[in-house]
Amino acid sequence: MTARRLGVAGALALATALAGCGSSQADRTPTASAIPLLPGAKIASQSRVCDSGSRAYCTIELVVLDPRYKSSDNLAHDESKHLRKAGWSLADGDTSTETAANSPGHKLRLTYSTAADDLQSIDLGTIARQHAIVLGLSSSMFDRSAAMSMMLEAGAT
Repeated sequence: MTARRLGVAGALALATALAGCGSSQADRTPTASAIPLLPGAKIASQSRVCDSGSRAYCTIELVVLDPRYKSSDNLAHDESKHLRKAGWSLADGDTSTETAANSPGHKLRLTYSTAADDLQSIDLGTIARQHAIVLGLSSSMFDRSAAMSMMLEAGAT
């Protein structure tokens, strides 16, 4: 085999390997429709975040509003009840102000918190969120809307 043929074969093998990584990462990307939201709750902002490291994964970050609630604390509390009724198991979040829930079968993990608590954690540098999510959370605070920050990822951690 000539050097040119080896070069072409190597390039094809690399392209195939990279295509495989991309599709497996896409297969592990959850969708917001998998979250059992309270009836009346709406997704105000959504952002997909991927890490292409050795353990490639993607998460979905969301801002969820519900105009029926006057308090973000009440909204988050009722969302916890709703998740439990849907078969999700509650768990500790990544910070002391977050709550987490694992889907039945532990295929998905949802981490959520009130808008105020997540904005404070972002400001303190204990968590990071996409710019669109930070703006959505900030806007909900200025509008005095009941809002939650959510992050959905594949697998329980």
